[in-house]
Amino acid sequence: MVRLDRCFPEPHAEVLAKLEMLNPGGSMKDRPARYIVEQGLGDGSLRPGMRLVESTSGNLGIALAMAASLHGLSFTAVVDPKTSPANLRLLELFGADVDMVTEPDDSGGYLHTRVRRARELVTSTSGAVLVNQYANDRNWRSYHDTAGEEILRAVDGPIDYLVAAVSTTGSIQGIARRLRQDSPHLKVVAVDAVGSVIFGAQAGPRQLPGFGASRVPEILDPDEIDEVVHVADAESVAGCRRLLTTEKIFGGGSCGAVVTGLEHLVSRLEQPARIVTLLPDRGERYLDLVYDDEWAAGLAEPWQEPQQAVRS
Repeated sequence: MVRLDRCFPEPHAEVLAKLEMLNPGGSMKDRPARYIVEQGLGDGSLRPGMRLVESTSGNLGIALAMAASLHGLSFTAVVDPKTSPANLRLLELFGADVDMVTEPDDSGGYLHTRVRRARELVTSTSGAVLVNQYANDRNWRSYHDTAGEEILRAVDGPIDYLVAAVSTTGSIQGIARRLRQDSPHLKVVAVDAVGSVIFGAQAGPRQLPGFGASRVPEILDPDEIDEVVHVADAESVAGCRRLLTTEKIFGGGSCGAVVTGLEHLVSRLEQPARIVTLLPDRGERYLDLVYDDEWAAGLAEPWQEPQQAVRS
């Protein structure tokens, strides 16, 4: 964990970031991938020789490919045309079979098409198991038992805010549940993408993989989220570049979204606060997106005011 005191020099805000990009697979998704595989092998629901199947835009697929191969399992990643060439190559190098859908779903994205294809593959393949990260309780439990514990060991004293980007909501919920055991007053701020429907906003186009979603995760309990901030793609790009300029931390797209969400929180704090956040993945996989000036120049810049969630 590092203090982002160059990015956020305000004296009333202590911003502590967990560098999940330093995990072996390059992202926070190493946690649920390893947990799901090892817990499944432990309880007998998975056995060597079986095949895992999952709809993934990149990071979870890479992590599952690693974990599956290490434990004698096969893995099929169902991807779409927005999956970056770097992620496709990494999936192949780690031993995954890649199945790409090309038909957009009714929301204009590919998530529903990917999920449907993943279910078809499981039905037609003997010994195949659907990971289903959006409905798998082992997703959030992996963060509760690992990252949540690590944060508490690293941070001395109470934590006032947890700010985290969302997609499946596994990380934000798992960590929040663990932190609230020691800091019951904790406020949880979810950073979601403009165009994501997780918290009831209108569906729209999104360009950054692995951030936001065009479906509501079955594991989501909205009562555990105090506030939702929606961040546009262009703002995520600006946040990434601010993080790189100030802290020399080379983060992926959702890292920039987190920085933008933090900006809005810090600007309206009325009293000193300790804020914990997570930087989910590395920037190398976004060289052709976030860090490409031509690509970034083509992004629109809509902004929605932060939305208050149902928890008081």
